[in-house]
Order: sequence, then C-alpha cells, then structure tokens
Amino acid sequence: MNPALEAPASLLIRDFRRLRADGLPLVLATIVDTAGSTYRKAGTRMLIAAGGETCGLLSGGCLEQDLVEFARDVRATGKARLVSYDMRSADDLLFGLGAGCEGAMRILLQRVGPVEDWQPLAAAEQAIESRRVVAIATVFASGPGAPAPGTAFWDGGATHAAPEPPALASARAAAGRERSPRVVAVDAPPLEALITPVLPPPALLVLGGGPDVQPLARLALAIGLDVTVADHRPAYADPGRFPGCRVLCADADAITASLDPGAFDAAVVMSHHLASDASYLRALAVRGPAYVGLLGPAARRRKLLGDLGAAAAALEGRLRGPVGLDIGARTPEAIALAIVAEIHAVLAGRHGAQVSGGRA
Repeated sequence: MNPALEAPASLLIRDFRRLRADGLPLVLATIVDTAGSTYRKAGTRMLIAAGGETCGLLSGGCLEQDLVEFARDVRATGKARLVSYDMRSADDLLFGLGAGCEGAMRILLQRVGPVEDWQPLAAAEQAIESRRVVAIATVFASGPGAPAPGTAFWDGGATHAAPEPPALASARAAAGRERSPRVVAVDAPPLEALITPVLPPPALLVLGGGPDVQPLARLALAIGLDVTVADHRPAYADPGRFPGCRVLCADADAITASLDPGAFDAAVVMSHHLASDASYLRALAVRGPAYVGLLGPAARRRKLLGDLGAAAAALEGRLRGPVGLDIGARTPEAIALAIVAEIHAVLAGRHGAQVSGGRA
C-alpha cells in the first residue's frame, strides 16, 4: 500500500485551511496505537472544530461524538488528553458505545490554535505545499522531566520550548526515511511518542480539460490526490472549472516545456483530440509515470500507438487503454469513478478485484 494513501495528510490540511479561517482553536485527535481489529490505524487524524464539527473519521462513526465531548475541555484548557477505548467486549459495557469493532485504541487530543501558532498543523501544511516529507513526533505520555503530552517535534521546530530528546530525534529521522508511522518509547527522559511522516499526496496529471474531466478531477481530489489539468484550449484550461487543481494552458506538442511528466505518479490522456493525444503519449513515453491511462476504445489506442512508431515501445507495461476498471460505466461520472478506482488500486499495489471474491 502506498503510505500516502493510508491517511492522506492532504485531506487533513485541506480541512485545516478551511477551519483556520474562523480563527478559533481546533482540537486535533490522533490515533496513537491500536490493538485488535479497528476501523483506522495509528497515525490517523481528525479535526474537531469549536462548534463540534468533525473532519475525518477515526472509527466507523461510533467514537466521534464521544471525542467531541472530551475536546471541549482540551480546547478550553489547552492541556492534551489521552483517551482509551476498548471495544473488544461484545457488550461494550465500559463505554456503552456498542461499536462492535473488536479492537482497542488510544487517541490523543491536543489543542491547535492561535496560541499554539497552529502547530503542528502549520508545519504539515508547509510540507504538503513544498511536496517534501517531514516526520512529526508527538508525545502522548511522559514522566518527570520529559516534554508534556501534546508536545510535537519536527525538523527545525517544536510546539513548546522543550528540547527534543536525542533518542526521539533519531527515531523521527528513521521514520521519515522509511515513510511509516511508529510508536517509540524513550527511557531518558521517560516518554512515549507517535511519529508520523507527513507525505506529499500522489500526483495525478490529466491531459485534456473537457467536461468529462471535471468529475474525474473532483473524485481524484476527494481521495487526496494532487491534481494537475493541462489543455491546449484556453476555454478548457480555465482554473474556475477545476477548483483545487493546478491548471495549465499549453500546446500539446510542447507540454514538457510547461511541466515534467516524470514528476507525477499517474497520468490520464483524455483530450478527445487525436493529434493532441498522440503528442501527450509521446511525451509520456519519453518520461512519465508507471501508470498512463488513455481514454477511448481499443481501436483508438492501436491507432495512436501506430502513429507513435518506435516510441510506443516505451509505453509497454505502463499504458492502460481503455482506461479504468470495468464497472459498466457509461456516464461521465461513472467513467470518472472507474478511472479513479483503477488509479487508486494501482497506487495501492492492488488489482481492483472484488473484496468478497464473488457472490455469497
């Protein structure tokens, strides 16, 4: 599984930007560890706004309202709180939540607002914008002489003035290299911390900006992809048609002068213009991602590959045409769903088969 798809930081930061505009402190809820079967795993985060609005899910919806109640005190006092849930009992008598998840988890609640200079979310936002990896270590339990729970550390910064213990800094650097969350325990000073790498979202390049690209862009953004749309037609290359996306107007035969196709994780060619699609495929053959989707029937694909000549060999094993999973799609929205589902499956290292394996 691509770790950037596990708990997309880009979605968290998108919600953070919207909520921060109100100027009111938020509560950041983070799963720090789990046991047994749980809906989400360590490193998953959720935002709780001052009015009780939640953005994100830490469970199937069974814990969120309970966390909203705990968040009131955290927001008022600024003191972080560690909350534990154990749903492994069939009756769930302790909490009365009836979750039925058959797992346990610990969740850290910490205030993030103007007093905290919006950290550590501001550091995560900067990492997403610059498309670089930053590992954030958040203390969730500590003893005498150690940074208080809720203290976070990242490269060049911390939420409090306390220095970062060397052992924690070393573990944080390792987690950044391996791009995976981890819980670490430090003996001196005594503390437990969750380290979560903030990863740039997978980048999707859509070559073509027609009306059928709009639902594709919306769905791709909804699952946390970073979307760039390029078209040679000014009427289509209008940023107003693709909110949240980067939009370029560039000649198809000179697309590499405007962007680097190799910087993307996936590309879809769907301009509905044969000559333009040939130019796009030629550029992607020279330097492009491992996934290249081509809209249109198999006969059109063969025609385009024939026009590319020897260059077509460089697309072998990368080109998916017709693009998308076979879900019987006919409408633009359903076709967009099929395409985004295939992209997600490929990026996750899956084949897009039925989860159940067939009918019962």
